[in-house]
Amino acid sequence: MKNSRYLVATYIAIILAGILLALPNLLPSATLERLPAFMPSSQVALGLDLRGGSHLVLEVDGADLQKERLRTLTEDARRTLREASIAWSHFDTAQREVRITLRDAQQLGRAKDALAPLISALGNGRHDLAVRESGPATVVLELTEEGLLAATSSAVEQSLEIIRQRVDQVGVAEPTIQRVGSNRILVQLPGLQDPSQLRALLGSTAKMSFHMLGDAGSAEVRTLNDEQGASYPVLRSVALSGDRLSDASAGFDAQTNEPVVNFRFDSAGGRMFADITRANVGKPFAIVLDDKVLSAPVIREAITGGSGQISGNFSVQEAATLSALLRAGALPAKLTVIEERSVGADLGADVIQKGVYAGIAAFALVFLFMFALYGTWGLVANLALALNVVLTLAGLSLIGATLTLPGIAGIVLGIGLAVDANVLINERIREETAKGRPALTAIDTGFRKAYATIMDSNVTALIATVLLFWFGSGPVRGFAVTMAIGLLISMFTAVSIVKVVMIAVARRWRLKTINIRPLFGFRLVKDGTKVDFMKARFLGLAVSLLLSAASVALFFKPGLDYGIDFRGGIQLEVKTSAPADLAAMRTQLSQLGLGEVALQEFGGSNQVLIRVERQAGGEEPQTRAVAQLRSAIADMDAGASIERADVVGPKVSGELAMAGILSVVLASIAMLIYIWIRFEWPFAVGAIVTLVLDVTKTVGFFALMGLDFNLTAIAALLTLVGYSVNDKVVVYDRMRENLRLHRNLPLRQVINMSINETLARSLYTSATALLAMLPLAIWGGSAVESFAVPMVFGIVVAATSSVFIAAPILLFLGDWRQRRNVQRQEALPVPAV
Repeated sequence: MKNSRYLVATYIAIILAGILLALPNLLPSATLERLPAFMPSSQVALGLDLRGGSHLVLEVDGADLQKERLRTLTEDARRTLREASIAWSHFDTAQREVRITLRDAQQLGRAKDALAPLISALGNGRHDLAVRESGPATVVLELTEEGLLAATSSAVEQSLEIIRQRVDQVGVAEPTIQRVGSNRILVQLPGLQDPSQLRALLGSTAKMSFHMLGDAGSAEVRTLNDEQGASYPVLRSVALSGDRLSDASAGFDAQTNEPVVNFRFDSAGGRMFADITRANVGKPFAIVLDDKVLSAPVIREAITGGSGQISGNFSVQEAATLSALLRAGALPAKLTVIEERSVGADLGADVIQKGVYAGIAAFALVFLFMFALYGTWGLVANLALALNVVLTLAGLSLIGATLTLPGIAGIVLGIGLAVDANVLINERIREETAKGRPALTAIDTGFRKAYATIMDSNVTALIATVLLFWFGSGPVRGFAVTMAIGLLISMFTAVSIVKVVMIAVARRWRLKTINIRPLFGFRLVKDGTKVDFMKARFLGLAVSLLLSAASVALFFKPGLDYGIDFRGGIQLEVKTSAPADLAAMRTQLSQLGLGEVALQEFGGSNQVLIRVERQAGGEEPQTRAVAQLRSAIADMDAGASIERADVVGPKVSGELAMAGILSVVLASIAMLIYIWIRFEWPFAVGAIVTLVLDVTKTVGFFALMGLDFNLTAIAALLTLVGYSVNDKVVVYDRMRENLRLHRNLPLRQVINMSINETLARSLYTSATALLAMLPLAIWGGSAVESFAVPMVFGIVVAATSSVFIAAPILLFLGDWRQRRNVQRQEALPVPAV
C-alpha cells in the first residue's frame, strides 16, 4: 500500500483551494479590499435572520388579474363591435367569460368574425381566448386556462422589473428580488426593519388613469369613492392613461403648503392632456388610482404645459410613496403580501454571536472526546474534522449559498456527524489489529469494511436533507444545504484524507501494528463485551410502546404548540425600554379587536413575545393588523423596538403544514425503500416501525415541553429520521455480515453478537452528536430552541431504539419467517421411492 504522489498532490490542491475560498469569511472588509485581485474575496452571504432586514413573499392576485382581463376584453369588444357597426343590447361578465347579446341575430356570424382578431396565439395550437355561440343572438368570449396561465406568468415577469424600480426608490442596498414558483415573487431587503413603507410600495398596483365624470345611473358610468368616502360617477372609458406619465415627484402646494404630487406627461400625453382640458373647461376631471379617486378638480382652463398636480390631503410620506409608485409604473396585476418577516440588526448580531460560540464549544467538546477516545490517532480524525468545517465554508462560498441560523445549526450538527465515519474506521481497524493483522493490512481492511456502512449511513442522511430542501423554505433550506455539503465533504475528509494520513504515518515510522488506544485507558465499552440484549426485548418493546402511546395522548392533549408557520397569524418579538408590564400590554392590545392576543416573557424581563391569531378574511387583514400592533406598541412605549416580526397568511401556513407532513412521510418511505433494496424486507420493516416509534416520542416531547412546532421543528424531525435510520443501518450492516459468516448460529445469537460488536460505535457516535448539540441547546437561544433541544432528546431515543426495538423486531420477523419455511417444507409431499 502506497500513496500515489498524484493523488496526494490532488488532495493538497483541494485543501489549499478550500482554505483560500474559506479565508475571506474570517477577514474584515478592510483587509479584503487590500488583497491582490487574484485572491478569492467573496464571503458567504448572511441570511436576514443573521444580519437583519425584511423578507416578503408577494403573490399575483389571480382573481384581480382575471377581473382586469375581463374588463379590458369588454372594452376591446365594445370598441370592435362599434367600429364594425354591430349593435348589441347588453354585455354580461361571469367567471371567465364575457357574454354579448346582439340586437340582431342575423349579425351573429359577422360579430364572431369581427371579434376573432382579439384572440392571441400561444403556440402549439393554444390560444388565450375562445369565441363561441350561445343561443341565437349571443356571442361568448371565454378566457382559456392556458391564456390565464400565460397572463399570470407575464404579469409576474413584468412585476419583477417594476418591483426592482420601486425598491430602488427606497434606496435599499443589495436587495434580492426573484420569482418563486409560477405566481409569486420573493423580496428580501437587508437592513430594512420596518417594511410598512415597502409594503405600501409593493402591494399597490398603482394603475393610474384620468376620467371625465358622467351622469349617475348611466351604463357608461361606474361609482368610485375617495379616501373620505365621497362618491363620484366616473366614466368607464379612460380619457388618458397613466402610462403617459414621464415623471412624478413629491412637493408642496405654493398656496396651502400641503404635500402634493407633481407629475409630467411625455410629449404625446402632454398634447392629449391639453386637448382634453381645452374641450372640457368647467367640467370635473377625476384622477383615479387603483379604482380610488385621488382628486376630482374642475378644469378652469386648458393645461398646455404637459404637467399637473395631485392634491388629496396627503401626508409627506404618502406623497413620497405615491410619487415613487408613479415613477416606477403600474403593476399589471395586484400583488398580495402573503408572508412577511423582519429581523432587527441587533438581534441578528446577537444570533451570530450565540451561533459562533455554540459552534466553537461543540468543536472543542468533540475534539477533546475524540482525543480521549483514540489518543494520537484521534488527532488525525480531528484534523479531518477541522478540514470538514473549512471545506464546508469554502463550498458555501463557492456556490453562493446564504448562511442562516439553521444553517449554523447544520454546520454544528455536521461536526458531530462527521466523526461518525472516523469512529467506524477506527473501530474496524482496532478489530483487524486484534485479529493479528499488520499495520497496513489492518488499515486497508478496516477502511474497506467500513466504507459500505459509511455510504449507507450517509445516503440515508442525504435523503432527509434533499427532502428538507425540496419541501422547506427560507432558513430551513439553508440548514439542508449546509448539512448536505457537510455530509458530502465528510466522505472526502473522513475517508480519503484520513486514509492517506494513516498510511503515510504507518510507512514513515514503519509501524508493525496500529495501536489505537484511548487516552488514560478511557473507554465507554470494554473489549469483549457480551451482553444478552435480546433477553430484555419484551421489556424494551413494552416500554417503547408505552412511551409512544403516551406521546400520542400528549399530541391530542395538551397538543402541540403550533408556531406561526403552521397556524398563520402574527408574531412579534418586542424589546421594551423598561421591564414589561404584561397585564397592561395585554389590556391595551386586546382593545384593538384583533382576537386572541397572547403575551409572554422570554430571555429577559424587557423582552416580550406577542402572538396574535390569524385574522379572518384572507391575506390583507394580516397586513392591517401588523400596522395596528406597531402603532399601539409605539404609543405604549416610545423606546420599544420590534426585534422580529413574522406575518404568515392562511394560504402560506396551510402550504407549509402540508409540505412539513409530506417531507417527513416521504423521507420515511424513501428510507424504507433504500433499506429494502440494500438489505431484506425484515430489516426495512424493523427500521420503519422503529422510526415511527422514534418520531411519535419526539412529537410527544414537543407537546410535553411546550416547544414551538414550526418549520425548524420539521427540520429537527427530518434530521432525526435520517439519524435514526443511520444508526440502524450500522447495526444492520454488521448483522448482515455476521449472518454470512455464521450461517449455523441461531439468529438471536447473531443479533446479540452484532449489537455488542457495534455498541462502541453506536455510543461514541451518539456521544459526539450530543456533545455537538448541547452547546446549541444551551446557548443557541429561542431561535433554534425548537431544533436543538428535541435533537438532544431524539439522539438518545434513536440510540436506544436501535438496540431495544429494531433488533427485537428483526428477531421476531426472522423467527416467524424461519417457522413458516419449516411449515412449508413439512407440507411438501414426500417423493415416492
